[in-house]
Amino acid sequence: MTASSFASALSSHLKSTFSKPFGAIITTAMLSVTSSLVYAQTIYVPEGSADSVLVVDGANGSTIRRIDGLEAVHGLSGTANSGVLVAGSFIETDKPVEAPASVTAGEHTAHHGASGKSIGPAIAGISILSIIDRASGTIIRRLEVPGAVHHTAMSPDGRYAVATHPGADGISIIDLSNYEVTGWVPTGPMPNYSIIDQSSQTAFVTNTGNGTVSEVDLARAFVRRNFLAGEAPEHMAYGLGAGTLYIADSGTGRVIELDVNTGKVLRDIAIDSEVHGLDLSDDGKRLFVAVTGSDAVASINLKSGSITTYPLGSEPYHVTTIPNSGQALVSSRANPEAWVVDISSGAVVKRFQLSGVGHQMVVVR
Repeated sequence: MTASSFASALSSHLKSTFSKPFGAIITTAMLSVTSSLVYAQTIYVPEGSADSVLVVDGANGSTIRRIDGLEAVHGLSGTANSGVLVAGSFIETDKPVEAPASVTAGEHTAHHGASGKSIGPAIAGISILSIIDRASGTIIRRLEVPGAVHHTAMSPDGRYAVATHPGADGISIIDLSNYEVTGWVPTGPMPNYSIIDQSSQTAFVTNTGNGTVSEVDLARAFVRRNFLAGEAPEHMAYGLGAGTLYIADSGTGRVIELDVNTGKVLRDIAIDSEVHGLDLSDDGKRLFVAVTGSDAVASINLKSGSITTYPLGSEPYHVTTIPNSGQALVSSRANPEAWVVDISSGAVVKRFQLSGVGHQMVVVR
């Protein structure tokens, strides 16, 4: 893909992502949920053009806070084994990074420019990766990374984070023990989504521009292998202990089931029209997919291969399973709203409104 065609594609994505008319549908609180939604987790929803992350108490559906000051926030990751979130901005900036109020000037300098070294391509622009304290909602670090961040991932043990940079054709690796960007790995054209395996040693990255998935060694910062995976792979989910990736081949409306042990495609599951976000049920037996092109969600029985499609609403977008609930969060690409949906039946348990389009949502116990 040429630089001009990428710029056009990125411009189109940004326009659809951050320039949707919101009208008066802006609220400062989430609607209360029913008793069937009681679960001991906290929900984090990046709100894109609102430059904020909404934090919701999973026990009662009430808003805990909004974390502001996160420009064009799109990628977000976190885990129960870490006290922080990693949020990425999907636009570049020429502004110098300002130290968060909680960080001294000396600490800030130690993380920005003290070594004189740069990571990533020389031609890449700069965007901001924010490290957020989960307990307080305080931004504790702002890190410069090479190019706009699409998605982020955190290792299950909370040691590493990864950010994908579609305009720079690579990923940055962050060591969360000291909040430093320690590696840059060229993976392929337009890296989109990343997921880290249970060992916390390996990241898988979809390269939308050439239909591949890269397997990345996080400690040594290099690509071990590349796999073919459809035409334009984007979002992924990782099978429970099976070494299997489920990959949304967005524009073709298909899901690729990939065995990362052998590199073979096990199944190529045709759904319908454009697909986007996807996630697995708690037991790993069902895959829940946003069928953006037909305003629906699909529940796939992975044993039988049967697919049931349910109408939902305008352009279902990102999908995140709510652990121990049998439900999933699904955001809309067209409107600042999201749904809580039963994975087995497709029933909408609750609909709620946001201050901006919801992107890479996170649920942490």
